Amino acid sequence: MMATLSQVDLSVRAILRTVLVVLVVVLTVYIIYLLRKPIAWLVIAGFIAVAMSGPVALLSRRMPRGLAIATAYGSLIAIPILLAALLIPPLVGQAEELANDVPTYVADVKEFVNDNDTLRGLNEDYDIVGKLEEEAAKLPGQIGNATEILGDIGVGLVNSIFALVTIMILSIFMVASGRRWIERFLAAQDEQHAPRLRRAFDSIGNAIGNYVGGAMIQATLAGVFAFIMLTILGAPFAGALALVVFFGDLIPVVGATIAAFLVGIVMLFVNFPVGLIVWIVYAIAYQQIENYVIQPQIQRRAVSVEPMVILIAVLFGATLFGVPGALLAIPTAASLQIAMREYRDYRRSLAEGDDQAESDGPAPPPPQSAPEPA
Repeated sequence: MMATLSQVDLSVRAILRTVLVVLVVVLTVYIIYLLRKPIAWLVIAGFIAVAMSGPVALLSRRMPRGLAIATAYGSLIAIPILLAALLIPPLVGQAEELANDVPTYVADVKEFVNDNDTLRGLNEDYDIVGKLEEEAAKLPGQIGNATEILGDIGVGLVNSIFALVTIMILSIFMVASGRRWIERFLAAQDEQHAPRLRRAFDSIGNAIGNYVGGAMIQATLAGVFAFIMLTILGAPFAGALALVVFFGDLIPVVGATIAAFLVGIVMLFVNFPVGLIVWIVYAIAYQQIENYVIQPQIQRRAVSVEPMVILIAVLFGATLFGVPGALLAIPTAASLQIAMREYRDYRRSLAEGDDQAESDGPAPPPPQSAPEPA
């Protein structure tokens, strides 16, 4: 009877322990879900910190470290602002000029339609030119209402700026103190594990740095080829537009498409329709070549990850977490590969130690001294 009660008590304890573990796991997952945004900011800030550690270390050789950090991050923030200041005013001016010239274009279309019997008949049946004139009359007013559209997206823009500033501040703190945190963590580890962990951290840092270098090479190629194509098409500000393609190419999944769209808007104003069509065909073809040939080959050499793994990582990261997931997919895959390699080497060293101990066998007993004769 006592044995039965003991078994029941043990079963109840096991059930309670299992329920408690499940509750703790569910609560942990729920908390992570609630904190997903700041966690994502921390991850992105860490990635930027590792990527900026190289330029900061290079500048630190010639100036104090604090000034080197300020210079590196100031350049990182200033370049997109200067690029926007260079491109947006001409685009706005071209848009206004296009809006004012549209009635003239419609008048030319009307004259062309009236001179063609077939088109004149279609126009009489469907009043195509009349509808074009009506829309053309509205266009200058629509351009003037652009401020209302900008006002509608103002809240989202402010939130994005707040997130960017927060990420940059976190990244600066990580660059300034990250190495000291790692050293403290390693100092708290066993002497047997500390060298292996140090090697893993250094390898991960090198992999992320190499990934950033590979991304810079990839974006440089995209900018150079875009500059050549835009020069052939006679686009104004070909150098500035190539810089737009360069910075857009640094953003995975959507960056190259956004940059190509912005350049397409410029081509709409300056070389329509031939230049616009040629640019669209070029942008689509180049993005396919870049996604399936250039990026996998560059990153395979940069982070020592197979091209198929790179493609899968980017697809999974983009599907699960959007642009940040695509941005962090390749360095995450490289980091996991390094961690798995270090763990595999650690397990192998333990197995080899056990095999060596077994092959040595137990120590032989000490020799017994012969008894002295009586």
